[in-house]
Amino acid sequence: MPARPTLHQRVRYAFDNTMARGTPALVGWLALATLALIALFTAIVLIGNFAPNSAGAHHGVVGQAFESLLHALDPGTIAEDEGHWPFLAVMLLVTLGGLFVVSALIGVLATGLNSRIEEMRKGRSMVLEEDHTLILGWSDTIFTVLSELEIANESQRKPSAVVLADRDKVEMDDLIREKVRPKRTRIVTRSGSPIDLGHLALVRAERARSIVVLSPEADEEPDAQVIKTILALTKGEDHSKHPYHVVAEIQEPRNLGAARLVGGKEVVLIDKRETIAKLVVHSARQSGASVAFIELLDFKGDEIYFRQDESLTGRPFADALLAYEDCSPIGLVDGEGTVRLNPSAESPIEAGERIVAIAADDAHLVAAEQSMGEVDATAISTAPTSARQPESILILGWNQGAAGVIREFDQFLLAGSDLLVVSDEQEAKRCIELRRASPHNATAELREDSPTDREVLEAIGLEHVDHVIVLSADGLDAQRADARTLVTLLQLRDIAERRRAEFTIVSEMIDDRNRQLAEVTRVDDVIVSDKIISLMLTQISENRELSQVFGELFSAGGSELYLRPASDYVHPGREVSYATVVEAARRRGECAIGFRSSARSEDPGSRFGVRINPAKSERVTLAEDDRVIVLAEGLGGVVARGLDDT
Repeated sequence: MPARPTLHQRVRYAFDNTMARGTPALVGWLALATLALIALFTAIVLIGNFAPNSAGAHHGVVGQAFESLLHALDPGTIAEDEGHWPFLAVMLLVTLGGLFVVSALIGVLATGLNSRIEEMRKGRSMVLEEDHTLILGWSDTIFTVLSELEIANESQRKPSAVVLADRDKVEMDDLIREKVRPKRTRIVTRSGSPIDLGHLALVRAERARSIVVLSPEADEEPDAQVIKTILALTKGEDHSKHPYHVVAEIQEPRNLGAARLVGGKEVVLIDKRETIAKLVVHSARQSGASVAFIELLDFKGDEIYFRQDESLTGRPFADALLAYEDCSPIGLVDGEGTVRLNPSAESPIEAGERIVAIAADDAHLVAAEQSMGEVDATAISTAPTSARQPESILILGWNQGAAGVIREFDQFLLAGSDLLVVSDEQEAKRCIELRRASPHNATAELREDSPTDREVLEAIGLEHVDHVIVLSADGLDAQRADARTLVTLLQLRDIAERRRAEFTIVSEMIDDRNRQLAEVTRVDDVIVSDKIISLMLTQISENRELSQVFGELFSAGGSELYLRPASDYVHPGREVSYATVVEAARRRGECAIGFRSSARSEDPGSRFGVRINPAKSERVTLAEDDRVIVLAEGLGGVVARGLDDT
């Protein structure tokens, strides 16, 4: 039979249990020790009658206890003591005891108070905001999201955004003040885990207008964290009462299926890798495409809105194209939310359908002033466009999105095109080998070498290349990766000038601050991947229906964004109203949304010459090298059918 616990063990066990309660228990024990110390030495002085009989001396139990307390709290009190040595000895012992016990009590109190203050600084109270934008997680994309929300909320009364991330609250507040500098939007931060149901309750997800889930940068499996965050949202207590509007970014396309199973119809997922690959391809094929996309994605210029216009019900979509002075219709959305971009000009606008249009803001589309531009039919060009030819593509570098770039590019290329990859990555070798095993529009080759080596670039024969794509390297920090990209761009431009080679250059950057450095190399387009995704997250968080619009714009089928020669639409050098350009595009089955001036293509202040949604009455003179920005049937669908495309 086991021995029963001894009294010492029982007392020690009870003491350990109280100490496990933290700072309050420690304060309690030290307070008791302090009282015991004062009571003991007060009794010794009174019983031994050691107290001096001077006029200023304290007498009685209360007086002597107060005297002992003063000695315990302040060692300097003993310097003023008078009396016989027994009294002085007892006061010395009280002072020494105070140095150990009372000082420890004060230290514990100070430590506990500091801990409490630090805990309060982390922001553990429930937020009181309603109809706010909730951002879960933290990455560099958050600064772009918050900056865009600041612009989007200009017309709202007391707008707010709440951030919940597993970071120090004070650090988050300092970074937001430094990089975002909010003026109208109230930004509230809370420190906590987005996958913790208790922490989610603090930010009132059920009261949020929209929820943005960011992919963590430092996590080895960021998609797993995003999926767990979505799962935590859908398992919340108030989820069934308040369906959420969630938009989240996914890094790996293979994780989209699992994310959709967890989120269902409440979550809009952005495939980051495939989206960037599509934008890189669009920009490589037509200079200025990325600027046009950013114009539509950010809130500084013109964006996409929806409006039901009963005056257009029953009329063909062609009538809508020239119906508004400062809005550019691009499609229709039916009562079930299905979006059709660039529908047939003869397609009737049914009852309940809304116009999808580009406007400065939703107020402009609501006002919908009638067009004042007159169409000059004699200025419209009727010359046939030139036939497409096979193209030569060069990809320098390799990252996890490179395979998507190759796959996307192949949908636009004609048979006989070729694609050369220069990389020393093993993954690139595997990708090219897999492509050789199945038929494609373009033949793909791999040159295993360093894409930053000048001799390698010289040996490629750049004068025979149509498009060059410089990809940012994986496995390096943002600054090192961008530095390698800049070196490659400088060498490409130098070789092009010496050999008089003409090819487009598209570069992928990680840090938006390095974009201006890249512009020195006169690169045609710079794709800052994190910024593009941030803009899309913000736009869709404000309007869920935009996910279908962006999905079609970035796809290789359906209708896409193109920058086509202005001479295909109007006679070069002739002043016309912008309404004439819109009518010329309509006759080709396209929706014109703007133009690009080649004279300003290198001017950042003018958005590199890109002008989106001009007024219909505005007078423009387009040169031979200028471009008209249109929505037209995607080349991917045309190539897939084996047809020629203009």
